[in-house]
Amino acid sequence: MAGVLFEDIFDVKDIDPDGKKFDRVSRLFCESESFKMDLILDVNTMLYPIKLSEKFRLVIVTTLREDGVPDDTEFNPQTSGPNRADQFEYVMYGKVYRIEGDEGNSETSRLAAYVSFGGLLMRLKGDPNNLHGFEVDSHVYLMMKKLAF
Repeated sequence: MAGVLFEDIFDVKDIDPDGKKFDRVSRLFCESESFKMDLILDVNTMLYPIKLSEKFRLVIVTTLREDGVPDDTEFNPQTSGPNRADQFEYVMYGKVYRIEGDEGNSETSRLAAYVSFGGLLMRLKGDPNNLHGFEVDSHVYLMMKKLAF
């Protein structure tokens, strides 16, 4: 799919290990199944409750348009017709504000992409090959859907 930066299934390993800081927000600590990426993600649990050991599909894209064409202005669901977000339960729009890497040899190096979704933060860390499309100051959409087992 055009415009897709990252996609994987994540397992929630821990929630708010340092204690809950806000009533409506929880910090999830997750690990991906396929790429073994580490994810720390703030989620508005009042809107999207999530529990320990739940699994969800996470997709990060540069546009919600099905054809992958970049959004030229602010996304408007009333005028855009069907879009990628229709298939998901929770969607956030944010900005990549930092990318940093570990020092080390190329086989053990890890890269981390940091995104702010209006103050809700995300850190996605792992193999640099899985984060090659992330660029500082670019805007992205994060989409989540719980998996039923």
